[in-house]
Amino acid sequence: MADKNKQKKKHFVLVHGFCHGAWCWYKVVSMLKINGRHSVTALDLGGCGVHPKQLHHISSFSDYSQPLIDFLARLPDDETVILVGHSYGGIPISVAMENFPNKISLSVFVTAYMPNCTDPPATLIHEFFKRCSMESLMDCEFTFDEASGKLPISAIFGPNYMAAKLYKNCPLEDLELGRMLIRPSLFFLEETSKKALLSQENYGTVKRCYVICEDDEVMGEEFQRYNVENSPPDDVVTIPDAGHMVMLTKPQMLCFRLLELADKY
Repeated sequence: MADKNKQKKKHFVLVHGFCHGAWCWYKVVSMLKINGRHSVTALDLGGCGVHPKQLHHISSFSDYSQPLIDFLARLPDDETVILVGHSYGGIPISVAMENFPNKISLSVFVTAYMPNCTDPPATLIHEFFKRCSMESLMDCEFTFDEASGKLPISAIFGPNYMAAKLYKNCPLEDLELGRMLIRPSLFFLEETSKKALLSQENYGTVKRCYVICEDDEVMGEEFQRYNVENSPPDDVVTIPDAGHMVMLTKPQMLCFRLLELADKY
């Protein structure tokens, strides 16, 4: 019976990070689908990828995460999925876990923000910025709130930052693809600073695993482990020599880790 369960077809739902879209998962999607073994859905969040709304039409975090929420709402009650969130994508999948805990068999956070049920999710974003200088962000472009001029509202990665850090060790063609397709993204710091967004009764009941990318120069291994310590998951796995865009630099290893975790949980 155990062998049959391990061979059961899984449905992976892949959620991109900041400035990206479903397109960044193209290697992983094809690998997980090979031989028809698994179903895979890669989503564009609001104002991302080929989603039709522009940034100025995304007025709230609800607008941003709505494609994921709508997808889960349409799932039959007897079907479950494995959510995979990369980087900033850890926050929208956490909100999805809170709303649909019974439809998610496992959530995997790939070098991602992983909130707990006590602190607002924005705490992690603030902590990230505390750990990096503006100089380290190179040519990334930010907009700030008009009142204080300190609260970041939106940003887009700069081409030099992408080459040196974000897409480190990526094939040149993937770097150029990323430069062509990224779009500005919002941080939603005010909304995600609210308490009680996540509860132990919902979010806390879903199995969680964290994938640490050891050579990530964006989130950094130390910051990834900070996420793990502040919101202990059910499992932690590592991918050696993996940069931030692990789905492009080490897609085979990422797929192996995802399948390993899916079979385990």
